[in-house]
Amino acid sequence: MWIASDIPYPFGTSEGCYFDSSFLITCNSSSFNSKTSTPTPFLSVSNIEVLNISLDGELRVSASVARNCPQESDYNSNDGSTYLNLREFPISYTKNVFTAVGCDTLALIRSSASDKNYTTGCVSLCDSIDGMVNRSCSGFGCCQTPIPDGIKDFAVSVGSLRNHSNVGKFNPCGFAFVVEKTEYNFSTLDLQNMQNKDAFPLVLDWAIGNQRCKDAKTNTTGYACKANNSECYSSTNGLGYRCNCFSGYHENPYLSGGCQDIDECQTGNHECTDNACVNHVGSYNCSCPKGYQGDGWRNGSSCIPDIPKPSNSKNIIIALCISISLLVLLLGGSSVLLGLKRMKLIKLKEKYFQQNGGLMLQKHISNHGRSMETTKIFSNDELKKATNNYDENRVLSKGGYGTVYKGVLADNKVVAIKKSKICDNSQIEQFINEVILLTQINHRNVVKLIGCFLETEVPLLVYEFITNGTLSDHIRDISRASFLSWERHLKIAIEIARALAYLHSETSMPIIHRDVKSTNILLDDNYTAKVADFGASRLIALDQIEITTLVQGTLGYLDPEYFQTGQLTEKSDVYSFGVVLAELLTGEEAISSNRPESYKNLAMYFGSAVKEDRLLHILEDHIVNEGNIDLLKDVANLTKRCLRLRGEDRPTMMEVAMELEGLRIIKKHPWEKDNQTTEETEYLLSTPTLTFNIDIGTDASASTTGGHDSMINQLLKPHEDGR
Repeated sequence: MWIASDIPYPFGTSEGCYFDSSFLITCNSSSFNSKTSTPTPFLSVSNIEVLNISLDGELRVSASVARNCPQESDYNSNDGSTYLNLREFPISYTKNVFTAVGCDTLALIRSSASDKNYTTGCVSLCDSIDGMVNRSCSGFGCCQTPIPDGIKDFAVSVGSLRNHSNVGKFNPCGFAFVVEKTEYNFSTLDLQNMQNKDAFPLVLDWAIGNQRCKDAKTNTTGYACKANNSECYSSTNGLGYRCNCFSGYHENPYLSGGCQDIDECQTGNHECTDNACVNHVGSYNCSCPKGYQGDGWRNGSSCIPDIPKPSNSKNIIIALCISISLLVLLLGGSSVLLGLKRMKLIKLKEKYFQQNGGLMLQKHISNHGRSMETTKIFSNDELKKATNNYDENRVLSKGGYGTVYKGVLADNKVVAIKKSKICDNSQIEQFINEVILLTQINHRNVVKLIGCFLETEVPLLVYEFITNGTLSDHIRDISRASFLSWERHLKIAIEIARALAYLHSETSMPIIHRDVKSTNILLDDNYTAKVADFGASRLIALDQIEITTLVQGTLGYLDPEYFQTGQLTEKSDVYSFGVVLAELLTGEEAISSNRPESYKNLAMYFGSAVKEDRLLHILEDHIVNEGNIDLLKDVANLTKRCLRLRGEDRPTMMEVAMELEGLRIIKKHPWEKDNQTTEETEYLLSTPTLTFNIDIGTDASASTTGGHDSMINQLLKPHEDGR
C-alpha cells in the first residue's frame, strides 16, 4: 500500500515534505490500484501515474499504448496516437526503448516541446507468424529503436500500410509504445492478445534543480545533499544533480543525518573468515579473535589457534618448520591466485574481442586479402588517457548508439573517439560493419578511420577529428551561414557528390551509405566536406544492382521507393543527396512543422517551388546575386532530378558529380558565351540517364506511392493542441 513512508524525500505528498513543487506526489483517493486496492499516486505537475520512486535518480511511471485496429469498429479511431508531456524530468534514454508490434505496422515518435526537435520511427512487416522469434524485435512482428537523451515529451502515432487486410486473421491491430527495456519481451501471442494491454512502465531520470554540482555547492541554503556522509554527482540526462551516500553508508542523502553506517558484519557483505569481521563507521576490518592468529581475510591467511611457546630447542625447530611451510604455502597460493586472475583477464579480453565482432572482422580481412597495418589497435589505457578517463567535458555528441569524445593522443594528435552502446547482436553487426567499410575507403572527402579497440565490453573507434562541426550546424546557425558563400555551397556539394560517387563506383565492392544527411557531413577549417557515420551502410556485389533489406534511414532523407519496397539501390543515396542539395539552396530543414501541412517534407516543398517557377522565393538570400541566377536554376533542376520518385529516373552519383563540376567550371570560364565552345559546354552539361531492368509494376507502384505519401502526411500531422 502507498503511504507517506513509501515516498522518499525529496518527493512528498504535503507542504513542507517535498523539495519543490516538481516533486509533489498526489495520492488520488478517487482512483484505486486494482491489484492493491490503494489510492493511485500521481506526479502532480503532469498528472501521470507513479509506479515506483528510487533514490538512485529513477522514477517509474505509467505510459499509454497507441493502437490501430482498422478492421474493428469497436475501437475508437483516436487510439492511433498517445502522448506524454513532462515539465521537469527527462525520459531515460538508457532504460527505455520505442517499440512497435504488428505485421502491417508503421509507428512514429516525435518530440517538439523539449529544446530539441526529434522524430524517428520503425516499420514491422510480415505475411505470417512462421519464422518469428519470441523475445526478438528485429522488424519481423516487432521492431524497436532507441530514443535520444534530454527529451521531456513525446507523441506516438501508429498506422498501417494496407489496413491489416492481409494479416487481419492473426494480427488485427498494430501497437506502439515507449517502455522500460526489461519490462517487455515480444511474443507471437501479442499479435492477437495485446488489445487488453493499456499501458507499460516507463523510466524517468529525476534530478535536483538545473545546476551542476560545482555551482550547486556554492548555494549553501538550497544545496540538497544534507547528509554529512554524502556526495554530489551531476545528472547524465539533462541539467541538475543528485546525491549519494559514501561507500559504507546507506539510506537517504537528502536528509540531515540520512546517511547511516552499514554494519557489514551483520549483513554478511564482507570478505572476512568466520568471526573475524570487525565493523567500523563507514567500513570494516578483518581481525582474528583473541587466541587465534592470521589476518582473517578470505583470500589471505585463515584464523588458526595460537601455537604455544616452545619449551625447548626441539619445539623451536618444529615451530620454525611449520612457519616456513605456511610461508611456502602462502607464496605458492598467491602465485596460483595471480596466475588464475591473469588467465581470467585474458579470457575476458578474448570474450569481448569475439563479442564485439573481432572474429567477424578477421574473417572479412582474410576473405578479401586485406590487412589492418594502416589501422592502429589502441590499448584501453591509451584511450582513457586521451579522453581524461572519458570526461563529460570531452563529449562532442551523444546518440542512441553511442557517445563521441574529443581525444588527444600521446603524440598530441587530436582525434574523435566513438564509444558505442552495444545492446544486442544487431548493433554489434552495425559497429563491425562500420569498421569493415572504413578500412576499405581512402578518399579525402570521407572521414578517416585511425584505429579501434575491441577488448572491452564497450568497443571503441578512433577517427580523425574534424574541427568545424556538421554541415547542418552551418546551415541552421544564422551566424555561421553567412560565412557559407554560394561558391562554398557549390564546393561542398561537389565534394559530397565526389565521395558518394567514389563509394558507388571506385571501391572494390560498391558501398551504399544509406543515411546521407546534413548531420553526417562534417566540415574542417577550410570548409572541406567529409562524409561520416557508416554504421548503416551496405556492400553490394558487383553483379547486383539492388538488395533487399529492412528499411533504415532518417525521415525526410529516406528514398520513398526504398521505404515502400525495401529494395536498396545506389539511387537511394542519390535521393538523400538531393535533399542535402535542397537544404544547401534553401537553408530549410528536411522535415519542418513551420511549413504548410502539404509541404512539411522539403523534397515536396522544393519540387513544387521549381515546378511553379517560385525558386527565387525559397532560396537563401545571401547566396543569390544577379550573376548566378542561371547557375542556381541549373543546380535546382539537378536537385529536382535527384528527388524523382522512381529511382531509375534519377541520375547516378557519378553523373551528378560531373554535372556539378561542369557548372563550377562554367562559372569560372563562361564558355557558353563563346560560340566556338558550344559543343564542349553541352557535353559537360549532358546528363544521360542509366536505365535498370527492374520490374516493380508501374500501376501498383504508383498506387502504393500515393498511399505511402498519404500515410506519412497523416502520421506527421501535429495534434490540434500543438503537441
